[in-house]
Amino acid sequence: MKISKDVVYAGVADTEIDLFESQYEVPDGVTYNSYVICDEKTAVMDTVDARKTDEWMKRLKEILGERKPSYLVISHVEPDHAGSVDAFLEAYPETEVVGNAKTFQFLFQFFPGWREKMHMVTVSEGEILNLGKHSLQFFMAPMVHWPEVMVSYDSTDRILFSADGFGSFGTDGLLEDWACEARRYYINIVGKYGAMVQALLKKASALALEVICPLHGPVLSENLGYYLEKYHTWSSYVPEDKGVLIAYASIHGHTAAVAKEAAELLGKRGEKVEIYDLARDDMSEAVEGAFRYDRMLLAGATYDGGIFPCMEDFLSHLKSKAYQNRTVALIENGTWAPMAGKHMRQALESMKNITILEDILTIKSAPDKQTWEALRKLVEKL
Repeated sequence: MKISKDVVYAGVADTEIDLFESQYEVPDGVTYNSYVICDEKTAVMDTVDARKTDEWMKRLKEILGERKPSYLVISHVEPDHAGSVDAFLEAYPETEVVGNAKTFQFLFQFFPGWREKMHMVTVSEGEILNLGKHSLQFFMAPMVHWPEVMVSYDSTDRILFSADGFGSFGTDGLLEDWACEARRYYINIVGKYGAMVQALLKKASALALEVICPLHGPVLSENLGYYLEKYHTWSSYVPEDKGVLIAYASIHGHTAAVAKEAAELLGKRGEKVEIYDLARDDMSEAVEGAFRYDRMLLAGATYDGGIFPCMEDFLSHLKSKAYQNRTVALIENGTWAPMAGKHMRQALESMKNITILEDILTIKSAPDKQTWEALRKLVEKL
């Protein structure tokens, strides 16, 4: 696939992977994107995960033909992108590898055998690498989402090679519903580092952009304002939509019944609602929903004097991704000593700018008439 006259897509799709980073379900797989700029000096933009080295090397050789690449630009050293550096250099040992100081620090931790024989070109903020007709300008993007990350701008074709920025899960046919998998990817992979993403967006705003080439997901070439605005919203930690995320952790089904009734009541009031069973549903989807909406309802059973583990895990995920600027209502259950509400409140109070509705709805084992009445009042407040 050609991105422009001189820029060719060289990535591969992985539809066999079950868990991305050994934790995120990817039922539609994921792509490892690589690009080739064909000019007087040819530049290969990143490699791919070692899972797909052979397929990528075959594709790369078809693109290059008899051409010897002058440069390998490494935007990000994480193994899903730099996992084939050693195989590439075995095939093209004279290629100069372009990165920043931290790039090489990390790279040699993964590939110590190349420390003495790699041809390195170390770049810093704003430096330009001339390829002939094309030139690449480098901008550092630390913690988007590793410290060594950098992006590259091709001023000739107005392409931003954006590393993990603007990436998404999935393989083919994603553009129609890009926001869904891009949001889940962003919140769970990059979400903690909103301030750093904002800094990168500020740099990007000064560039004339026509194409964004991320390291995962589709190449973006139309309506770029839409994608930039989504990233601005997500990295600002402001709600994307008005609605309620309901997440419940139920042992024997009683807490679940109350959570589902809450969803029914909210739906009847015209609210947009997503509901997740934290013991069974995909955790990354629930985390994505929590960040998407302006309100959240947590319903958790007490367990060993604390919170049922899947709820504790969910709250831990929210904190690690810097959940903030939301309103939350709480429902707890306990047969002899309900404690889940107290612990959920404490977890939420450790997060930034969270408004917790004052009254916690307490279920004693199973819901009764008083429970349903209290639920209606809680829903009205929420």
